[in-house]
Amino acid sequence: MSKKFWLRRNIFVTGGTGLLGSWLVKELVEADANVVVLIRDWVPQSNLILSGAIDKCVVVRGEVEDYFLLERVLNEYEIDTVFHLAAQTIVGTANRNPVSTFESNIKGTWNIMEACRRTEVKRVIVASSDKAYGEHKNLPYSEATPLKGRHPYDVSKSCADLIAQMYYHTYGLPVCVTRCGNFYGGGDLNFNRIVPGTIRSVLNNERPVIRSDGKYVRDYFYIKDGVAAYLLLAEKMLSCRVQGEAFNFSNENQISVNALARKITTLMGRTDLKPRILNQARNEIRHQYLSAKKAKERLSWKPVYSLEQGLEETIEWYRQYFSGRGTGQ
Repeated sequence: MSKKFWLRRNIFVTGGTGLLGSWLVKELVEADANVVVLIRDWVPQSNLILSGAIDKCVVVRGEVEDYFLLERVLNEYEIDTVFHLAAQTIVGTANRNPVSTFESNIKGTWNIMEACRRTEVKRVIVASSDKAYGEHKNLPYSEATPLKGRHPYDVSKSCADLIAQMYYHTYGLPVCVTRCGNFYGGGDLNFNRIVPGTIRSVLNNERPVIRSDGKYVRDYFYIKDGVAAYLLLAEKMLSCRVQGEAFNFSNENQISVNALARKITTLMGRTDLKPRILNQARNEIRHQYLSAKKAKERLSWKPVYSLEQGLEETIEWYRQYFSGRGTGQ
């Protein structure tokens, strides 16, 4: 990260209380950027609030579904760079209520793209997902893999991804798209996810719960590596001439849910706590992981953390969180 690049630069971040948003804002604040953050719900336990980063930001309350709010913010604060991270990210929620997911993930994306176009923002980073690819037999996914989501969440990310690319190819909007695996790290309060849920269960001396059959294979990506990737991409958009392109970011591992739960319990010294397997997951991709070859070659990017290193830091974050000592990380 180049702190000189971000010094006093006007940045707008949507989805600031989310896992990625909270860590990204923290880094930008520490680099003395002028950060404006869009927050729909005030979440007192969010890492954005716990870390104190929010106290150094301009906070705008609202939703990405509100186009005129977005345009006002971009104009009023003379925004230079946008990180569009806001989304409904829970697969189960998307399956239960696809319409609200489409409103947030698809309409929210075209709103922010149009507002950026009209206000001539210099760079936009849009958070897509590995789920945008849908299910494919040939793995790992490269950026040339077609986007063909089939279930509500996957379709919402496929659409948002294509909308962002359309704004570059039709209007020349300087936008790049990121596609990452499953983020994990301290500050994730969605405890139905395998990493925070397993850690919480072990800390409570309970058996972890696996809602699927445990055989789903995923690509897990530590949040600090994710933040570094987003910042590097934004810094290099112009010099590397990558506007309009998508980049996968991944440490290129693949691991089943069962194996990940075992790894967490082993790191926490509680292999006696065997997971309860509910086998309730439906409408989800069974096997996926990403190739980060393009990011390594075009951006000279590489991850810093191994899976074990990321999990150890994450476990420590939750130990402090549940002990009431705060995090401040």
